[in-house]
Amino acid sequence: MDALLFPLLLLIAVVILAGFLKNLKGTGSPAKDDSSALSYRKKGPLFTPAERSFYGVLLQAIDSDTYQLFGKVRVADLLEPQPSRNRSQWQKAFNAISAKHFDFVICKTDDLTPVAAIELDDKTHNQKHRQKRDELLKTICKQTNFPLLRVPAQYAYKTEVLKMMLAKELGGGVETKQDDAGLKAEGELA
Repeated sequence: MDALLFPLLLLIAVVILAGFLKNLKGTGSPAKDDSSALSYRKKGPLFTPAERSFYGVLLQAIDSDTYQLFGKVRVADLLEPQPSRNRSQWQKAFNAISAKHFDFVICKTDDLTPVAAIELDDKTHNQKHRQKRDELLKTICKQTNFPLLRVPAQYAYKTEVLKMMLAKELGGGVETKQDDAGLKAEGELA
């Protein structure tokens, strides 16, 4: 009987020691997760050619001493669902905006408070799923009293026309540069 007990105890000790060594070895290295199976790559430019062209003209249209311009800002970083006791309902409302972004956001320079969002509407906004997204953003911005300006994508933009659009659509909430010479800038799409 003792002859059987010794090998059994030895086997149990080896299993325990192996488990201990495995845990000890894993302590210093990060835990493996599903992302380790994926590889990543750097993407291209932040803006499409149309967005980059519009960005240049928009920079010329706003008063850079008063405002800063940011691109590709996540909606959920600016707006959020009202607090609710129903966590599931709040999470559903948050999920509806968490992966969406505004093309451009104008913020006050002094404290970076957002004052308006701008969407550049190209032909993709004619697609049914984009129209649904656009309607959601329109509704949310109206509810939160956050100005949203929609600008049709064009081959070229005139700074003065954009200044007038900003003044009209945003109720004068965004000051534009004062150009004494009446300079008009155009940005061409690539």
